[in-house]
Amino acid sequence: MAKGVLLIVCGPSGVGKTSLCDALLESHPRLTMSVSYTTRERRGDEIDGVAYHFVDDAEFARMREAKKFAEWAEVHGNCYGTSTEVIEGAWHEGNDLIFDIDYQGARQLKERYPNATAVLVAPPDFETLEQRLRSRATDSEDDIEIRLAAARYELSQYPLFDFVVENADFDRAVEVLESIYVASRHTRHLKMEWLDTMLGGTS
Repeated sequence: MAKGVLLIVCGPSGVGKTSLCDALLESHPRLTMSVSYTTRERRGDEIDGVAYHFVDDAEFARMREAKKFAEWAEVHGNCYGTSTEVIEGAWHEGNDLIFDIDYQGARQLKERYPNATAVLVAPPDFETLEQRLRSRATDSEDDIEIRLAAARYELSQYPLFDFVVENADFDRAVEVLESIYVASRHTRHLKMEWLDTMLGGTS
């Protein structure tokens, strides 16, 4: 089974990482979103299997104990995890995967798949991040303070990542993320089989 790109995109709440991922997905049909499993409640019109695979605590624990997850983490009181079947299924279909996950998941994926490309999305400053969180009008004052404190810690984990994208100007951030993805399609580990075949065929 030929392997593809695993593009991990992380960043604190409100930084715009989901919007960046969506923009990249629109222009690269080979790239697909990894749909995580979660124990959190469904919001609004979220569809099971599209936004997330929604499971209860017992089912998530069963999957975790059965080592079904390539990575998992507890975030804001809820559990999230990526099934290894999702990764292998994407590769079987010849697709690349993009992950919108937190730094805990990024660390685990990098440990299991060292050639994965990890990107940290950062705000230009904390004032801008706070404004973005408030403009969403979905969080209480206490929630905003918790998210800002978590953001400082999440950004301090930058040594885990291969690239950092500053999301000050959205269009520019999309261009940078796209260039990282395109470069990842040409890394040595993804070209080894093709090169070995070519070299073996001409020797």
